[in-house]
Formats: sequence, structure tokens, C-alpha cells
Amino acid sequence: MAVEETADFQAYCGATVPRFQNDAERECAKILDFYRVPWTYEPHTFVLERDEDGRVAEAFTPDFYLPEQDLFLEITVMKQRLVTRKNRKLRKLRERYPGVQIKLFYKRDIERLAQRFRLDLAS
Repeated sequence: MAVEETADFQAYCGATVPRFQNDAERECAKILDFYRVPWTYEPHTFVLERDEDGRVAEAFTPDFYLPEQDLFLEITVMKQRLVTRKNRKLRKLRERYPGVQIKLFYKRDIERLAQRFRLDLAS
């Protein structure tokens, strides 16, 4: 279920209003915006596997792209022990697209950043 965001993001580079999948993604967007780091939300899907007919069998869409750093960010709210599938997809992405830079952040990482910089992410 997508989480509608009505905040006016200053550093957002996308054409349409982002519809975040969860609060951790929204918090990450607020942190990026706070630091005026240009970002887009889910701008690209990477094909990881195709079936015998050439149809996409598996794909991965990272949550954020930071154009100035040429870096994708993936935010996960899953518990640490449940991220095996996501880590497998990240490994596949790195194998198939070696030039793509991607970092995985867990919900706790975003929460720590918010606490460290005393950001009010509830607004």
C-alpha cells in the first residue's frame, strides 16, 4: 500500500508526486531534502532475469536515485533476518550491472540518522 506524501520537497527531481511504500522511505526523503541532496523516487527498474520467451521474470526497482552521486538507495523496513531475498536481488543487480552503485539502508539506519541530526521526521 503506497503512502501518499503531500510535503513539498525542495530537492526532489521527479516529475510526479512520490508515493512512498512506507514511512522509512518518507523519512529518507526528508533527510535527503533536509540536506538539499537532489533525488528521484523509483526512477529505474533493472531487469534481473528473463524467461525463455524473453519476458521479464525478475526485476528490481531501487527506492531512490541521487543523480549528483550517481547512486541508488534501497530502503528496507524488513527485519534483519528477513532480508535474504532483497540481498540476493542486490547481488544479482551488481553482477548484471557492475557499473551501478547501490547502497542498502535498513530502517534502523534511517532512524539513527534522524536521531543523530535531531530531525523532526513526523512532520
